Amino acid sequence: MDTKQDQLVHIFLVTFLGQGNVNPILRLAKLLASKGNILVTFSASKSIGNKMKKAGTAVSGDPTPVGSCGGMIRFDFFDDGCSEDNDDERHDLDTFLPKLEAYGKTELTRIINRHAQNGRPVSCLINNPFVPWVSDIAKELNIPCAMLWVQSCFSFSSYYHYENSLVPFPSEQQPDIDVQLPNMPLLKSDEIPSFLHPSTPYPFLRRAALGQFKNLSNNFCVLMETFEELEGDLIKYMSQICPIRAVGPLFKNPLLETNSNISGDMIKADDCLEWLDSKPPSSVVYVSFGSVVNLNQEQVTEMAYGVLNSRVSFLWVMRNGVTTTGESAGKLPEGFLEEAGERGMVVQWSPQAYVLAHPSVSCFVTHCGWNSTLEALSSGVPIVAFPQWGDQVTDAKYIVDEWKVGIRMCRGEAEHKVIRREEVEECLSEATSGVKAVEMKNKAMKWKNAAKATMVEGGTSYRNIQEFVDEVRKMSSN
Repeated sequence: MDTKQDQLVHIFLVTFLGQGNVNPILRLAKLLASKGNILVTFSASKSIGNKMKKAGTAVSGDPTPVGSCGGMIRFDFFDDGCSEDNDDERHDLDTFLPKLEAYGKTELTRIINRHAQNGRPVSCLINNPFVPWVSDIAKELNIPCAMLWVQSCFSFSSYYHYENSLVPFPSEQQPDIDVQLPNMPLLKSDEIPSFLHPSTPYPFLRRAALGQFKNLSNNFCVLMETFEELEGDLIKYMSQICPIRAVGPLFKNPLLETNSNISGDMIKADDCLEWLDSKPPSSVVYVSFGSVVNLNQEQVTEMAYGVLNSRVSFLWVMRNGVTTTGESAGKLPEGFLEEAGERGMVVQWSPQAYVLAHPSVSCFVTHCGWNSTLEALSSGVPIVAFPQWGDQVTDAKYIVDEWKVGIRMCRGEAEHKVIRREEVEECLSEATSGVKAVEMKNKAMKWKNAAKATMVEGGTSYRNIQEFVDEVRKMSSN
C-alpha cells in the first residue's frame, strides 16, 4: 500500500440497490473525496457493480484521484446472496431484504477488517435508507456511523413521528384522518408517505424504511439531501431530535463535474441533448417517471394522446419493465411516434440533470421522487405532478401547495384512477402557457438560484459538508 494512501482518512459508504439511492450516495462519495486527503470506498452488492460497469462507469477497486486536493475514490462490491444475473430475486423485497442483511453483515465485516489489517482502517461508515443494519456493523466494530437520508426532511419527520407514535396517523379504524406534524402543513390521509397508510400494498417497504429510525441513535449525524433555504424551519426543529446536516442538492456541486465517468446510472443514457439543441427555448415537455414507476397500458395510452393533443414538443423516457401490480409496463400506441414526428423523442433513459438544465425544457411531468423533485427545483423547471406512492405523494403536496412550482395531475396510486387524455392536455397547457406558467417559472427560478448559492463556498450546504469532514478527521485522529 502506498504510504500516502495509508495516511488518508478512510470513509466507507454502503448503498441500497435502488437508482434513487445509488445516485445521491455516489455524489456524496465524490464530494467527500474532493475535500482532500480522504479515501472514499463506495460499496454495494455485486449486481449494482455489474450494472454500473455496463452503463459505462469506471468501478475500479484501485483508488482513483478526485479533484486536485489528494482525495481518492474506490469501489468494493459484496455478495448479496442472489444470483448475479437474476434480478427477479431482488424485486421480491419481502424476502430479499433479510437476505441482503444476512449476507451484507458478514461480507462487509470481512471487507472492513481486511482494510484495517492492510493499514487502511475505516474512520467512518455511511449508509442510506433500506440498509439500516450497516449501523449495527459500525457499532460492533466501534466505528463512527452517519446516514445519508435521500428524501426530504418532511418525509424524515413523517417517518420519525410515525415510528415513535408522537401524533395520530391514519389507522384501520380511522383511515381518512388528517395528520398535523410540527412545522409542516396539514397533510390529508393521501398526502402522508403512502407506506405509512394502513391500506398500503407494500407493508414490507414500511418496515424497511422504519428500520432506519429504530437505529437512529447509532448515527452521530444524519446527512440530508436537501438544503436549509428549502426546509430551514423543519430542519432546525428536527435537529433538536438528532444532529442533521443538510448537504444538498448534491448534483449541483461544481466539484462533481470532474470525474464525470464516475456516475451512479445503472442504465446507459441515450443521447438526446443534440435533439434538445434543435428546439426553441422553453418549448419541450420532459416526461419521466424515474427508475421504478411504470404505468399500465391504459394510462400510457391516455397520457400519449394527451401529449399529442396538446401539440407540445416532448422528450419522453420510456423504460421496459413491469408495474407494481405485476403487469407488463404500457407501450406507446401504434403510430404515436409517426404522428408526433419531429415534435417528439422517446428514449429508454436520459442524462436527467443535463436535460433539466437545458434551456429548451419548459416543464417536467414527473412521479415526484425526491431526486427528480430536487433536480427540477434546482434547475428552475416547473413540475406537473404525477405521484404514485411512498414519499412521492408528500413531495407533490409541497410542490403544488407550498412551493407553488407545479400543478397536480393526480393524487397517487391509491386514488385508483386513470387520468384521461383531456386532463393530461389541460395540465400541459396550464404548465406551458398562460399566467400560471409564468408564476411557476418565476418561483422555480428562485429555488434554482438558492440551490446554486448553497453549494458554493460560503453557502449553507458547503459549510455543512465541510463541518462533517472536519468532524470525521477529528474522530479519526483521536
